[in-house]
Amino acid sequence: MTTTPSDNPVLTFEGKRYDLNALPDELKELVRGMQVADAQLRMHEDTLKVLAVGRQTMAMQLNERLKNVTPLPENG
Repeated sequence: MTTTPSDNPVLTFEGKRYDLNALPDELKELVRGMQVADAQLRMHEDTLKVLAVGRQTMAMQLNERLKNVTPLPENG
């Protein structure tokens, strides 16, 4: 779903183009809702990326610091 910013915005949805201004208000509201949902998804995807990098950094720090600690024997 895309819209193009211009005097006559166009909704492109599933390979078809629509004059956004000509759509009924109910459909315009659905389009706005989908745009908000898309923005929220992007934000949360970015948050997940940040969390993954942070976790990876902590794992590297843990690995580095455990080098000075004697592990338990393999048998228990």
